[in-house]
Amino acid sequence: MPKNRWTTRVLAVAATAAALATALPVTASARTAHGPETTTLPLPSLTVLTDKPGAARGGDLFVAPSSAKPAYASGVEILSADGRRVVWSHAVPAGQEAADFRKQTYRGRPVLTWWQGSGLGGVSQGVDYVYNDRYQKVAEVRAGNGYAADGHEFLITPQGTALILAYQQTTADLRSIGGPADQKVIDGVVQEVDIRTGRVLFEWSAADHVPYAQSEQPLPASSATPWDWFHVNAVKQDTDGSLLVDARNTWTTYDVSRRTGAIRWQLGGRASSFEPAAAPGQRLNTARTLFAWQHDPEPLGHNLYSFFDNESAGIANTGTGALSELPYSRVDTVRLDPRTHTATLVRSVAQPSGLSASSQGNAQTLRDGALVVGWGSLPYVSEFGASGALLFSAEFPAGVNTYRAYRFDWR
Repeated sequence: MPKNRWTTRVLAVAATAAALATALPVTASARTAHGPETTTLPLPSLTVLTDKPGAARGGDLFVAPSSAKPAYASGVEILSADGRRVVWSHAVPAGQEAADFRKQTYRGRPVLTWWQGSGLGGVSQGVDYVYNDRYQKVAEVRAGNGYAADGHEFLITPQGTALILAYQQTTADLRSIGGPADQKVIDGVVQEVDIRTGRVLFEWSAADHVPYAQSEQPLPASSATPWDWFHVNAVKQDTDGSLLVDARNTWTTYDVSRRTGAIRWQLGGRASSFEPAAAPGQRLNTARTLFAWQHDPEPLGHNLYSFFDNESAGIANTGTGALSELPYSRVDTVRLDPRTHTATLVRSVAQPSGLSASSQGNAQTLRDGALVVGWGSLPYVSEFGASGALLFSAEFPAGVNTYRAYRFDWR
């Protein structure tokens, strides 16, 4: 695949604390292969809807608003804890978008990271960026072996490597599942890349390990229309060092051996290694699965995991609308029991207005047990207390959303 190459210049900001206390102008310039390109459009702001005592203990808000509206630019923003003031922002050129903006640690130092490119949600192409706490670029990460980096995940490991994703269009013989012999398909690829050298240390392809029959995505009417059967959207490092690979279109999270690439267990979907169960007062999705069209599995330790449970993929994606049972999106916390092979839904936090996010979304568990949620294709960001009470909520303008949302303590 061809790679997009560009360099980015961020806004000049003063290094003093006084300057950081002032909202910055949201403009940016970039040089692409076609020459310099500048946007002076503003990034969209958040309107705070709920702000109760106890919220915002986890620090500033990190969002990457993407806008289909011509009045706004897309880019990355750090907002004050109450969501009302811009701490730092960076707009990307027209035709590009940013995703997965967050604070991470690289070589022992706090850094800002995000993906920037085009085509998020399809066969996307982009670059992952690492900036230091003086807002200077210190590294770029590109997919290797001819792939282009996708924006669904950019995770720096304690080993100084990057876990990233890529999509590849190929052709598959699907006659065994009632499809054509020459169906175009979109495969999901996971890579671990050494940030310093760019060397690919690990690569995993969904088609090599997962049967096409596990997909919940209907076959397209034409073999020439690419079938997004897997749709990889996350890769995490589990507490034991294995990788959690999430696929929206199989309704499944896979635990993958980092040494062999073999699937050790899988949760959800048509071939789950665990029988779903519900704690008192909780409700499963269906009799055979915990979640549907989900995103962002997060290992919490002690066999606990959280998931952003979309419960919908939208009419345009599935052809028949939401195929799952629940009419709203939510965040699920699940306990796995390897001995009994059961998966118990122990906590569920619903979208406050009972709405359904047809794509995207994440949930970040803070140290005090609070939960920060980016509602994906819906224009909302929320924070819930450890008891499940809504403490904070804010809304972007119509037509704007952020793929993920986080809180971090940032200096």
